[in-house]
Amino acid sequence: MADPLIVLDKVSRVYISGESTVIALDHVDIRIAAGEMVAIVGASGSGKSTLMNILGCLDRPTSGHYRIAGRDIGLLDMDVLAALRREHFGFIFQRYHLLGELTAVGNVEMPAIYAGRSFADRRDRAAALLQRLGMAERLTHTPSQLSGGQQQRVSIARALINDADVILADEPTGALDSRSGAEVLRILDEIHAEGRTVIIVTHDMAVARHARRIIELRDGVVSSDRPNPSERLPTASVHDAVAEIVTARPSGWRATLMRFQETLRMALLSMNAHRLRALLTMLGIIIGVTSVVCVVALGSGSQERVLANINSLGTNTLEVFPGKDFGDTRSAKIKSLVLADARALAEQPYVAAATPTVSTSSTLRLGAIEASAQVSGVGEQYFQVKGTQLAEGGFFDAESVRGYAQDAVIDDNARKALFPNGTASAVGRIILVGRVPCRVIGVTRQQQSGFGSSANPTVYLPYTTVQARFLGDPSLRSISLRISDATPTDFAEQEVTRLLTERHRTKDFFILNTDEIRRTIQSTAQILTLLVAAIAVISLIVGGIGVMNIMLVSVSERIAEIGVRMAVGARQTDILQQFLIEAVLVCLIGGALGIASALGFGAMFNAFDLGFKLIYSTTAIVVAIASSTVIGITFGYLPARSASRLDPVAALSRE
Repeated sequence: MADPLIVLDKVSRVYISGESTVIALDHVDIRIAAGEMVAIVGASGSGKSTLMNILGCLDRPTSGHYRIAGRDIGLLDMDVLAALRREHFGFIFQRYHLLGELTAVGNVEMPAIYAGRSFADRRDRAAALLQRLGMAERLTHTPSQLSGGQQQRVSIARALINDADVILADEPTGALDSRSGAEVLRILDEIHAEGRTVIIVTHDMAVARHARRIIELRDGVVSSDRPNPSERLPTASVHDAVAEIVTARPSGWRATLMRFQETLRMALLSMNAHRLRALLTMLGIIIGVTSVVCVVALGSGSQERVLANINSLGTNTLEVFPGKDFGDTRSAKIKSLVLADARALAEQPYVAAATPTVSTSSTLRLGAIEASAQVSGVGEQYFQVKGTQLAEGGFFDAESVRGYAQDAVIDDNARKALFPNGTASAVGRIILVGRVPCRVIGVTRQQQSGFGSSANPTVYLPYTTVQARFLGDPSLRSISLRISDATPTDFAEQEVTRLLTERHRTKDFFILNTDEIRRTIQSTAQILTLLVAAIAVISLIVGGIGVMNIMLVSVSERIAEIGVRMAVGARQTDILQQFLIEAVLVCLIGGALGIASALGFGAMFNAFDLGFKLIYSTTAIVVAIASSTVIGITFGYLPARSASRLDPVAALSRE
């Protein structure tokens, strides 16, 4: 006799339950040759199912040796055992163990997916098997749409998809009526006739009589092992119907890529089958991503508005004052700044515009209306330096400055004070500034109040006019400079300091750099945005914990599915990959929905004129998507790892 295909040498399987010990198999010795059809019979609790689990490499013996074609399975790791189940064993279960979200073809081709067969090859082979088994009209039906006998045929086709050498049938007719049971036994006879080894585990002697050999178990011990003289030989062959299909299998990275693609497809099918659960899982991610993106957009929008307000006061400007610094009690008495300093600074290449300024206070009069006002004597470039915009009229020019013109530009506060009704135009009207009559040639738009500014009415006159008619003093209160956009303000400040120090032979002035204020406010706004964004990230983490919890629940609900996948040859990495992909997909889709929600909120927010708009950052959106991916991997790993390490036998026993 040739060497047997299957050898069990004094195999025992012992289970520990609390303080008690259950001996399911006790020193079992069995030899099964290739091509045999063997029935293992026995009453409930005799050890039949335990023996089948060991034969199918779903379980390991506690002691003894189990060899397949000379290989001791006790020395093989989990992936090799999965390969044996995938390539050499086909399982036919009493309860069918079909996946509800897959069609008949989808269930049949599952072992071929893990074997790395191409899509076209496995789909053709699955369809051919189902057609041969009388399921041609049910290829796209789900298990819920099939009868018990039809589901068992799908299970048989699944066992044959990878051309298994050994078919293990656990109570194949136990859940069927007599007619369907007889049909299943006929198919098993046909499978045996192809030269496959068929092992049937049953308690029904009528079923066992279809086998060439009957092994009877009693209390975990082989009580008899006898040939069956009544064995009948089949007349048809399933194998011939599918043998013509080419089953070339890719290898290496292509097989890995194909398994990944199929794992992704199965993850999507699973999510679609449990849409409500997937949506609830995504909810935490959606809220977290929406919060982060909106907070960053809110910070960017408010920061831009603040900077716009500062820019409206004059961006990239330097203000040169006499004295040592703000608060210098002698600064009003220091007359160090003169017109020549302003002209020297205006000639520098880094200066876009320069203007001397002087100031005093006076009373404005128009008829019976009086108002206290600040009188600012400025050059024609002052309005360019400050970024002042006109509401009506125009500004005075260099000719007005040289001619000591009594042309006045008033601000919006002065217009409201002198023209309270707001119906008549102020341009062209003559007002008294103190005792000096001046013609209003322009009105400026209302400007955001800045540092050192007030809500008092202001009238702008040529500085020559103010010096001659109001002050009688040629010294300047300050010099305002607008720095060219290509020049850093810090560099310009250093150059101004150097130039004036050389001219005065001492440093009797100080400089206000408005860009420092802008940078300080910008930095503060960024810090506040980061702080609030960090708080929003907490919601992302909470969402990630929710993903982990739901995925753990999902694992517990899908233990039977995991057991089926392992039984048909899924590696631990395949199970890990599937659940990890599901977690990442949940987070990615949740992140995309969160971004869409944030953009929708921004569109509604910007539709209302609330003073500023949300400004979305591409970086923030990319970071949000990346964060959701990382969360999916991080918080999905534990449930995925838990799923991949399940015991196949325990998983299959769960319904």
